[in-house]
Amino acid sequence: MSELFDEVDEEVRREQFKKLWDKYSIYIIALALLVVAGVGGWRGYQYVEAEKAAKASEAFNHAVELSEQGKHEEAEKAFAEVTSKAPYGYRLLARFRQAGEVASRDPKAAAKMFDDLATDASIGGEQQELARIRAAGLLVDSATYADMKQRLEPDTVPTAAFRHSARELLALSAFRANDTAQARLWLDQITADADTPPSLRSRAEALQGLLPPVAKS
Repeated sequence: MSELFDEVDEEVRREQFKKLWDKYSIYIIALALLVVAGVGGWRGYQYVEAEKAAKASEAFNHAVELSEQGKHEEAEKAFAEVTSKAPYGYRLLARFRQAGEVASRDPKAAAKMFDDLATDASIGGEQQELARIRAAGLLVDSATYADMKQRLEPDTVPTAAFRHSARELLALSAFRANDTAQARLWLDQITADADTPPSLRSRAEALQGLLPPVAKS
């Protein structure tokens, strides 16, 4: 008797499934097709992005090779090409490298390019800080101390990633302007910072030795 009931239940289930299939099969098939299309589309997108990244990597490395060979004009053009076509990461790297190539022929134009990077909030605070340092490094021999201080003082705080370089550039600018007090201020900050790199600390101590002694009151 139990076998009979089992057969009846099985038949009922088949009938219910058939009704559900007849009613919803078009939706089930459509959903399955959407899933397949979605997976295929995602795989296609990944493939295209991988191809873009591979081409960008090849173009960027070629530009680097030109730079290392001293072909700065060609390298500048190659980096410019990367900045116009490559994915974000390579584009950002190429912008910095392109400005570096321009510096070999026109430091002020290169400083302007770094300034443009420094004001581009999309690249992130640390990269903006680096761009300010690079621009100031190109202008340290020509800009006034007041201009250098305006550019770099915010990057000398203890939490700034490139504070050591910012302080050194300000010390050099003040020394060049014969502002002994300001030069000593920045050099003292360099030597007092336990995290100052050894090479930079050595340069700061050497420059301190060139300053006149502090007048005794």
